[in-house]
Amino acid sequence: MVVLRKKFNTAFVLSLIYLTACSPKYLEPTDTIQMPELLDSNFRASDGTVLPMRIWNPPGKKKAVLIALHGFNDYSNFFDAPGNFLKTKGVLSYAYDQRGFAFTKTRGFWPGTSSYVNDFTEFVQLVKKRHGDLPLFVIGESMGGAITLLAMTRSNAPSVDGVILSAPAVWGRVSMPWYQRAALWLGVRLAPGMRLTGRGLKLTPSDNTEMLVALGRDPKVIKETRIDTIHGLVDLMDDALAVSAKFTKRALILYGKRDEIVPVAPTHFMISKLPPSEKNKQWVALYESGYHMLLRDLQAEIIWEDIAHWMQRPGEPLPSGAEKKGTALRLKLKNRDKVTY
Repeated sequence: MVVLRKKFNTAFVLSLIYLTACSPKYLEPTDTIQMPELLDSNFRASDGTVLPMRIWNPPGKKKAVLIALHGFNDYSNFFDAPGNFLKTKGVLSYAYDQRGFAFTKTRGFWPGTSSYVNDFTEFVQLVKKRHGDLPLFVIGESMGGAITLLAMTRSNAPSVDGVILSAPAVWGRVSMPWYQRAALWLGVRLAPGMRLTGRGLKLTPSDNTEMLVALGRDPKVIKETRIDTIHGLVDLMDDALAVSAKFTKRALILYGKRDEIVPVAPTHFMISKLPPSEKNKQWVALYESGYHMLLRDLQAEIIWEDIAHWMQRPGEPLPSGAEKKGTALRLKLKNRDKVTY
């Protein structure tokens, strides 16, 4: 019994040491060393980090500028089809690869929420300086939507003419079951560097199978994710959900009813927390057949048309009429005494 107790005590102490030794590895940026700048095909942030950039330039007269921010494990190529479509509508689009994704220097590691928000703020300010005579809009998909939401609710938020959130990642801990929170808490302490895949989850991010197969073959798309990076993402989603009550910018929030990546509960929670909006200032567009990757679904051109219309014809109904279903949803959520899940 004494021997067993000693073995148990030794194992317990070793476990504590192991727990202390294992901690998330976040590659946060260094201090500011220069003014941020836009190069021909790159964005150089204020800490000197160079991030690849893509531009979709209309051949004729430019009517508006749109900055697109990609989602988790993705990169700027996510906006290739929408960017080419919007070119035909006179929209000049920009997108850059965020830190830790694609083939950036810190691929696979989480640099911290502030890093993403600061990069986005600097980038928007640079684009605005370059195209100050044109209306400027931003669109964030999934994780990019969470970053956009945070950036646009801060005191130093860049000045833009409108914000588009496509399936924003707002799945914070408040809407997670206890066992998922516990698993994340243990995982980031026991094995922060362990890499996980989405295999076996049986989730459908889009009905565009051809596009999904191409993503699976694309070496720039990350397929295995460190647990501490997932932890960082959840921290980001926590923060984005918390600030949604302070989000007052003119906005178009896109959501697919078949979204299996960001569950309906946290999305409804975010929508219910939005402050009362002036007429035509904040619209929720609900797409009955839409999945998480709305901008690349089989029905994506419907969303692209809505985006172009919303940017260039403020206050007019969307071609798809999706804002009517979104308005009905907001009214339904507003009439509840309390939104609980």
